[in-house]
Amino acid sequence: MTGSVKAMAVMTFASLVAIATYSVALGSNGWLWFGWVVLGLLTAGMAASGGT
Repeated sequence: MTGSVKAMAVMTFASLVAIATYSVALGSNGWLWFGWVVLGLLTAGMAASGGT
C-alpha cells in the first residue's frame, strides 16, 4: 500500500468519525453520508489499483 492510499484511508476513516459525530449531535444528513460512500469507493478503487 502506497503512502497516498494510506493517507486516503486515514482521511476516509476520519471523515466517517466526523460524520457520525455530526449525525449524533445535529441529526443525520443524507448528503454527508452519500459523500462518505463516494469517498470510500474512491479509496477502495485506489487500493485495488495498487495506488497508481
